[in-house]
Amino acid sequence: MSTLKTLPYQATGDGLSYLKGVRVLDFTTSVAGPYGTLLLADLGAEVVKVEKKRGGDDTRAWGPPFLDGESLWYLSMNRNKRSITIDLAQPEGQALARELAKAADVVVLNATQRVQKKLGLDHAALKALNPRLIHVSVTGFGLQGPRADLPCYDLIAEGYSGVMHLTGEADRPPQKVGTPAADLLAGQDIALATLAALLERGRTGVGRQIDVSMVATMARFMSPRIVPYLGSGETPCRSGGTDSVISIYQVFDTADHPITLGLGNDAIWQRFWDAVGRPGFGRQPGFETNALRRQARPAIVRAIAELLATQTRAHWLALFAQHRIPSGPINGIDQLVEDAPLREEGMFFATEGPRGLVPQVGLGIRFDGESAVLRHPPPSWDKTRSRSWRTCWPCPPSASRLSSIQPSSKKETP
Repeated sequence: MSTLKTLPYQATGDGLSYLKGVRVLDFTTSVAGPYGTLLLADLGAEVVKVEKKRGGDDTRAWGPPFLDGESLWYLSMNRNKRSITIDLAQPEGQALARELAKAADVVVLNATQRVQKKLGLDHAALKALNPRLIHVSVTGFGLQGPRADLPCYDLIAEGYSGVMHLTGEADRPPQKVGTPAADLLAGQDIALATLAALLERGRTGVGRQIDVSMVATMARFMSPRIVPYLGSGETPCRSGGTDSVISIYQVFDTADHPITLGLGNDAIWQRFWDAVGRPGFGRQPGFETNALRRQARPAIVRAIAELLATQTRAHWLALFAQHRIPSGPINGIDQLVEDAPLREEGMFFATEGPRGLVPQVGLGIRFDGESAVLRHPPPSWDKTRSRSWRTCWPCPPSASRLSSIQPSSKKETP
């Protein structure tokens, strides 16, 4: 039986309504922008996703694996959205996009300033049409500066940020983070900044221009490594995760499978040695503080490694849970999705898509104990291509103006 068929089933419902009535026009593609608008959609915003006439969102082609002809990468980023196609290469399509922006609260783009101006979708142009509009851009390097027009992907931003330089073993090449970290963090910045601008607009009635740079987002992500360097001059190096400021904060082998272990303060340090039956080791002179333990780290690591190798992972995790010592397994994705508490919380679920079951990962944030966000599944490509722009939002304020816009040909009808 496939894992998909074992997932808890979640039917569509009302979802969350914190952003109900907020209209988001999403011109983005790939991951960063769609993830940001996914978060807004999960919180209740009405998101209309504008896709290219030919092929749609880039992630629709990202595979295999595919599920019933749909890219699973695409399916991971686009629930709770409506989707239409507009040919932005045509003047009629550009005019339609601007008309839709008049009815929107938020517009999100992942195009550079030069491209935005070419399409007539830059902040100045849209602000003149809709002063209340919150205009959000997500690019690799921001809208200004000498690199503003350069293309960028998650991989490029991770390389710039230093995270790849610090990820992996000391004697091995730099490693990318195992998920598109720059994309996902930039998407969170989109949602965070949009919420702040919506809150301000409630007071002032005026929109804002928001400029999210993936490289800047990743630089902030590296703050806990950057600030110690700036203050000390000590350059951090790749170490396989064994150089934390916390004296013991790394992976250890057991008799069968590795575990993570974090002895983050003096109380946890002592609980660990009490739990393993060696209280005297933890209390010996030279181990009283984290700073002292860091000086003795090689000897401490050897002692813990020898100890943990004597029993299985299950033994140690049960013991550490009993004594409230931070530790855990190193899960593969296949093991993660089988985690019973996460399944019970609704973190992984299946819902009915146009062609059958579709897997999803939940929001994972609880509001008054509830976290169900599903209003409708990700839009299929067939349905996207056949949907009229007239279904973007119920009774759009600019409907009368929209009805006067005619495309140049049937082939290019948005």
